[in-house]
Amino acid sequence: MNEKSDQLGGIYVHIPYCVRKCPYCDFYSHVDHSSIPLFLEALEREIEMVGGIGLAFDTLYFGGGTPSVLGPEVLARIIETVRRHFTFSTDVETTLEVNPGTVSRESLAAYRRAGVNRLNIGVQSFHDDNLKFLGRIHSAGDAISSIDWARRAGFDNIGLDLIYGLPGQDKKAWRGDLNRALEAEVEHMSCYILTTEPETPMGRDVKAGRVQMPEDGAVRELFDTTIEFLANNGFQQYEISNFARQTEGDSEAFRSRHNQKYWSFAPYIGLGPSAHSFISPERRWNHRSIEKYVQQIKVGQLPIAEKETLTRGQMIMEGIYLGLRTTRGIDLDGFEKMLDMRFETVFKLEISNLKKEDLLKLTRTHCALTPKGLAYHDSIAALLASRDVYRKKGDRG
Repeated sequence: MNEKSDQLGGIYVHIPYCVRKCPYCDFYSHVDHSSIPLFLEALEREIEMVGGIGLAFDTLYFGGGTPSVLGPEVLARIIETVRRHFTFSTDVETTLEVNPGTVSRESLAAYRRAGVNRLNIGVQSFHDDNLKFLGRIHSAGDAISSIDWARRAGFDNIGLDLIYGLPGQDKKAWRGDLNRALEAEVEHMSCYILTTEPETPMGRDVKAGRVQMPEDGAVRELFDTTIEFLANNGFQQYEISNFARQTEGDSEAFRSRHNQKYWSFAPYIGLGPSAHSFISPERRWNHRSIEKYVQQIKVGQLPIAEKETLTRGQMIMEGIYLGLRTTRGIDLDGFEKMLDMRFETVFKLEISNLKKEDLLKLTRTHCALTPKGLAYHDSIAALLASRDVYRKKGDRG
């Protein structure tokens, strides 16, 4: 991969193990833990093989799966290995995703001592009936306890994942979940609409008619409720699904520094099965198989399933799609510098029409969707991406 970049990068480590697979989840993971020793050996070797790349990093993120199934001692070894083979800035955001059903007061304290300074807790809901429907292994009480234990362990940057748009869920029930999160005084919330991929158990239930998902209009009401409710309670939306608590003096203190890299073309390295890496203009991804991942590394090869060099057209489309996901929007000067085209000039007609419908706003420095426009992000991005403006003379794509 091209190793030149002025931006600080992020490192993502995929831990492909869960206690139980949630019926809606399409992320790569296994419930059979017998391969963990082989996986850890391969992961350490991959870190050694990829390490030394000419980049500096300021975020380290453990996702999955359920990374907290590994336990603090194992995670501490991985952190130490990564820190030994990559160059990090002095201020590193180290995030661990945890499931409330896999942690204790002692384990959370040990994760903090291992160097984790940001937690992302997969609560999903504070209603036990919702948790049962979602196939979660924890109760609402477990979720509340995990937040309390994290505070006692010294964590001062805690984020929660919450899911809405469940069958039968109304605004009152969803506000109840948001209220419980506010009472816990967390710093960050990621609020995701429940989606059902076709090859998941829940996706098959929806297709067979066993599960009836809510209408788009009902989900849109919950989306609007989320934005309004959190804004009225001190949280700023900075991406379609992400909200950070406001603080005096630094309005961005609790935003996920790592996740913001994915929306800004910053470089990132993915380690572990199915993990993606990107250093402009190349993207690559590892095998979505523990077996293939281990086998490839055993013979001294990186476990890359595929890679691609993005064309200028792809870069433009992704710049639009990713930039408009954020409430700050597309950085006009940055867009021109990277892609040699002035966004507001090329898309002048579309911008004018979208502004009239109160879907988009344009400032001297940025082009962003309005709160109303964010609900239609995919269709607006598709509209802009349909324009035949992506080729320059001599372009191959």
